[in-house]
Amino acid sequence: MNLKVSSGGCKVALVLGSGGARGYAHIGVIDALEARGFEIISISGCSMGAVVGGIYAAGKLPEYRDWVCELDYLDVLRLVDVTWSPMGAMRANKVMEKLDSLIHGIQLEDLSIPVTTVATDMIRQREVWFQHGSLLRAIRASIAVPGVITPFTLGEQVLVDGGLLNPLPMMPALAAHKADIVIAVNATAHSPQPVTLEEMLPAEEMPAQRIANTDASDETGGRWMRDARAATQRLWEGLGSLAGDKNDADAPGPEERGKHEWGKLDMILQSFDITQAALAKYKIAGYPPDVLIEVPKTVCSAYEFHRANELIRLGRHLADEALERYLGAAARRISPCADAPDADSASEDAEDDTVR
Repeated sequence: MNLKVSSGGCKVALVLGSGGARGYAHIGVIDALEARGFEIISISGCSMGAVVGGIYAAGKLPEYRDWVCELDYLDVLRLVDVTWSPMGAMRANKVMEKLDSLIHGIQLEDLSIPVTTVATDMIRQREVWFQHGSLLRAIRASIAVPGVITPFTLGEQVLVDGGLLNPLPMMPALAAHKADIVIAVNATAHSPQPVTLEEMLPAEEMPAQRIANTDASDETGGRWMRDARAATQRLWEGLGSLAGDKNDADAPGPEERGKHEWGKLDMILQSFDITQAALAKYKIAGYPPDVLIEVPKTVCSAYEFHRANELIRLGRHLADEALERYLGAAARRISPCADAPDADSASEDAEDDTVR
């Protein structure tokens, strides 16, 4: 197709789901939308979707991208601030300090693009939508993965990750009456056959990517796993003593215990992934978006935050594919977005990182 942009561009209500590190793909999706001249007029986000969506609306996505794309495995480990609290493995203070440097003092109601972030109130067992107040606070509440990141307390509310109840918050997007279409990004999608990140990246990017991944695996992969397991072992030993089982005569030895305790954390994250994937399917069935972009949950673990570059590329690739399918159908049925361009017809001078 070689369609021209309609006046003002196609207006999009964007839904960004949870998914941990896979949420980096949201950045690539935004790149693809901007390259085609789409105008994002509303954002609803959960967990990592709240992070990317909120930072984009605040005009700080280029700075955030620069930061996460420079993170390697050791940088990620340094951001882990282990706590002895039985309510979570880490406080996320170091991450929040970085985000504060980007969005300090910004209020949700002052954003040029309306943003809704979703958290879960553990006391009342219901969703909490943030549409007013501190953007930083809204993000902190939305990313508190139960058992991993300590909850955020707000008055009588004990708030954790919105993905516990609503990993793909469609309702706020449907309320954006001025939007031409709703685009949703599900970063916990089920895949009938497990696929890796390398398998899903465009073919032209594969050779360099394979080299990078091989080097990382050979030179630093072993240290990454040893360091992470050691940190997790110290964490769970402390939590075990708080629970009163440290002197259990049947407790495993240090080496065996380290392996078991790494399994605990992995089990929490894997269980959360599975739950979110199932919930997201119901949300999509109940409130189908016009365009659905799915990032399989098998492409990487939720905590592989050192893989931003690849995941951003994947997000753009998947968005381009989904938009091509939608625009092809739109051209045949005269949709509100039938005039939106394909990627090749977008201006060569367009800046992918431009924030509206």
